[in-house]
Amino acid sequence: MTGPAQPAVSAIVLAGGRSRRFGSDKLQVEIDGRSLLAHAVQAVAQVAGEILVVVGPGDERALPAAQPPVRRVFDSEPGGGPLVGLLAGLEAAAEPLVVVVGGDMPALAPDVLALMIRMLTTSDQAIGAVVLVARGRTEPLPAVLRTGAASDVVGRLLADGERNLQSLFVRLPTRAIEEGMWRALDPTGSTVRDVDRPSDLADLERS
Repeated sequence: MTGPAQPAVSAIVLAGGRSRRFGSDKLQVEIDGRSLLAHAVQAVAQVAGEILVVVGPGDERALPAAQPPVRRVFDSEPGGGPLVGLLAGLEAAAEPLVVVVGGDMPALAPDVLALMIRMLTTSDQAIGAVVLVARGRTEPLPAVLRTGAASDVVGRLLADGERNLQSLFVRLPTRAIEEGMWRALDPTGSTVRDVDRPSDLADLERS
């Protein structure tokens, strides 16, 4: 188990997508009696002192309860994509580090998130992000970022017309944790799994 929440870390849960491939609001789908969004919120609550859920403009859906309390942040444009949502979260974050996850990631391992936070806090200040390697490639989520450095880079990417989240880790100096290291804490590899289609739910249940 992880230790107490770390007050120097904010959590950003990206929940502004439109669930086109799922066919309905996937974040409200329940696993073991809790919505996908609630699972993601409860995971980051174990490693962060602040939780920000980024939703689309005007989205007033009920948000999961957690400790620390969840705060709603709005995207600046509807359907703008994850970089737009990330910038909204970064601008609202109070802490110098942020852990970023998708609201459709119901099986995050808090111990892996804690490892990522430790890796960034012990890295050279030039390193602005930590991500995971899975199946031979770096995964954009979950990620741990230095708030100020990431805000600057995301702002420039959006100004250039970029919308791909992976572009952040091309521009921002990033440390990648090899799969063998983090899988010791999460043998099934569920931390990097998200739900895009209904079939993904069955895959999670089998893992």
